[in-house]
Amino acid sequence: MRVLWKWTKRLVLLVVVLVVVLLAPIGYVETACRGDATAKSYDPILQPEHRRLETRTFMTYPEWHIVHAYDDYAETLSDGDPHDYSFTSAVLGFWSSLCALSETSAAHGEVDGATKQMVYVIGVSFTLEMGLKAAYEETLGRIATMVRGPQHSPLDRTSAVQAAEYAEFLQQVPWYKWHFLEDAEALANARTDVWRDRERNLALGLEYRAKAAYAQAIAAAVENVGGDKLTLRMIVADFSDAQLAAMPEVSLVARTERGAVIETPRYRALTGILRQMAESGAEFVEIAGNDDIMFTALSDEPRHESALFSARRQGHGDTRHLVVVRVADLAQTLRQLPQSGLTLEHIHDY
Repeated sequence: MRVLWKWTKRLVLLVVVLVVVLLAPIGYVETACRGDATAKSYDPILQPEHRRLETRTFMTYPEWHIVHAYDDYAETLSDGDPHDYSFTSAVLGFWSSLCALSETSAAHGEVDGATKQMVYVIGVSFTLEMGLKAAYEETLGRIATMVRGPQHSPLDRTSAVQAAEYAEFLQQVPWYKWHFLEDAEALANARTDVWRDRERNLALGLEYRAKAAYAQAIAAAVENVGGDKLTLRMIVADFSDAQLAAMPEVSLVARTERGAVIETPRYRALTGILRQMAESGAEFVEIAGNDDIMFTALSDEPRHESALFSARRQGHGDTRHLVVVRVADLAQTLRQLPQSGLTLEHIHDY
């Protein structure tokens, strides 16, 4: 009994330490990353039911940081091994970007409680996942690659393809809709008798099955509360009916003195739509009832004068910059990006 009690206390202590480590970044963001709140003077044009909080343009990035992290991981695996990826940098990037975004968003209104809770939950989950992957890949996983030698095994290549497909999937679809169990079965079917394949099949198979169970729980929770709306409305000027007709994913709602009220898809699809409209000469008047919006752009330079936050991309060799502009200036900014040395990556809606 004495030995059992001693190990029980150690386990409890370990859990307490883990909880403190996972929650510490939240405490830091809440206390050290507060910006100066200012009253908004903008009077929205769209009806209230079609408006979204402007702070959401900033608070959508943390989730996209995770999407980008998986893309960086897939790029690393294309010619390297899991231990070549810096899991620590990915986690630090999440919380440091959230700190900068929290400071900036204060001038655009208050972040609603549900959004803040969502960001913290995915941040803690991401931190835990990256920590577990690092603990394995930097130890047993690294030893497995040393035993394997410099040549990738069949399952190394299979898992690299799976990582790339998953990263692309996340650009438009929530992670919990991915077919993790199919990936686990694909690993088992492609496995050879080499030791690295057996190790990959066991390690990644367990990871995929754990994610499948967690995804099922998240999907059920989302179904109960309802998912976020998949479209938004905006007002666009200098865009004709003929130009709108050439974009089947865009719906014309009404014509007003300020411009055309249109409805478009959100997420990754929106970036392509806004870029195409800007290149066609359109001007954006208002998006989801807001006059400011954020986008990310890439460049070879580590810093950019207009960026509120910049971070190097693993596996790509370039830098991601977070830039905030007025909605009224968005189209012209997009048209001038090549001259400024930036390449558009993603426009963050609300």
